[in-house]
Amino acid sequence: MSGQPVGGVAVKALPATRSEARLLVPALMFIALVVAAVASLGTPLITSVATSFHVSLGSAQWTLTIALLSGAVATPVLGRLGAGPHRRATILATLAVVVAGSALTVLPLPFAWLLAGRAAQGVGLGLTALMMGVARDHLPEERGAAVIALISVVSIIGAGVGYPLAALLAELGGVRAAYGLGLVVTAAALLTAWRFMPEAPEGRSAHVDVAGAVVLAAALLLVLFLAGERNLWSRHLAVAAGLAVVAVVLLCVWAVIELRSTTPLVDVRAVRHPAVAGANLAMFVGGIGMYLLLTLITRYAQTPHGVGHGYGFGLTTFVAGLVLIPFSVLGFVAGKLTPRIRTRIADPLLLAGSAVVVGGGFALFAVARSDLAELFAAMGVLGFGVGGFSAAMPGVILAVTPKSETSSAMSFNYVVRSVGYSLGSAIGGLILTAGTGPGHLFPDDSAYTTAALVGIGAMAITTLTSLALARRRSSETNP
Repeated sequence: MSGQPVGGVAVKALPATRSEARLLVPALMFIALVVAAVASLGTPLITSVATSFHVSLGSAQWTLTIALLSGAVATPVLGRLGAGPHRRATILATLAVVVAGSALTVLPLPFAWLLAGRAAQGVGLGLTALMMGVARDHLPEERGAAVIALISVVSIIGAGVGYPLAALLAELGGVRAAYGLGLVVTAAALLTAWRFMPEAPEGRSAHVDVAGAVVLAAALLLVLFLAGERNLWSRHLAVAAGLAVVAVVLLCVWAVIELRSTTPLVDVRAVRHPAVAGANLAMFVGGIGMYLLLTLITRYAQTPHGVGHGYGFGLTTFVAGLVLIPFSVLGFVAGKLTPRIRTRIADPLLLAGSAVVVGGGFALFAVARSDLAELFAAMGVLGFGVGGFSAAMPGVILAVTPKSETSSAMSFNYVVRSVGYSLGSAIGGLILTAGTGPGHLFPDDSAYTTAALVGIGAMAITTLTSLALARRRSSETNP
């Protein structure tokens, strides 16, 4: 079937056969779900890794941090490659790297090899934007928009799927068995991509800005390192502040490089478009709030009960992972509903409404957390808000983005999201650390309330930013 011309060349808008077109959508969903779930495997396994490899909890934490870091660095590079003629090869090669990394996590090798494997697994996070590019190129416009929204949601709720499964396998067969799950599903994802991923439309080209990629990688390394090293801020504030300044300078240098480059890694001029800039700001601040509440609830649920701080449920890692089920289920429900609602309500208003819902989750957690059912309710509210927010976000950005730049534009948004999530986790840790009294292992209950209030403030800023986007779109369509 022929589609619209791209650069004067007629290209295929759909795969060659109806069967392939029908199976493309579940293939895109499956790959997006797998890479998100595998990257999140480090979260429930940190304690098990520390015990099995005889390393500190701080060192074990890097099994999660390094995956997020490699994903943040790889995402814009893969986004640029995905905008060119070799998108299928890029997807297959990336999944091959993820499978190789998964094998390293399973083999009986030293801890350094486990970290290398986790870094390779994290590279897969960059594929989410490419899945969106495939959907936009090879599906009808309305169907493609709905699928892109669901891919965005699946990339979020994947953590809720992987967390309890990995925790259960770790309890039954140890940390290698849990990572074995990653090897199985990533191999299945590679086979799925090999069978169903179509070639990119003709008439496109893409060149990777190597200098921009190196500078951006260095800046993101510093940002995510500073977000993860909470002790550095509390014990060596001057050093942390100095590194933060270096990170800001590197980001400014990167922006200058991109503006001067004829083949930029990210089209900074497009990113400066008010709609795109506003959406990325909403994603950044909203990401801080969303991940803050996620970490608060899971940490609260796992706090041992009755050791002097007057709260906590003492849940095992597996049972605590089950708390994420309402998050995943209601997130998926919101993702399915959003494409229908957006025919009547503009995407920026959906962002604002979803931010209000997440804020409601914070409010619920602030006032009602004495019962486990209340934690499930707060997590469900969070999931519904995050699902709606994630499903509406691509519509805001892609409304002003050329089809050929889909992967690149969304990859930048996912970098912003990763940084926001990392800062949300760090901010939560800093607040709870500040609320931990001398000689105590756990923070006071009031520290969780303080963190929840900070989260409400973050979601209020996100709501106002989204409403400003809505007003701007309204003025453009009704001059």
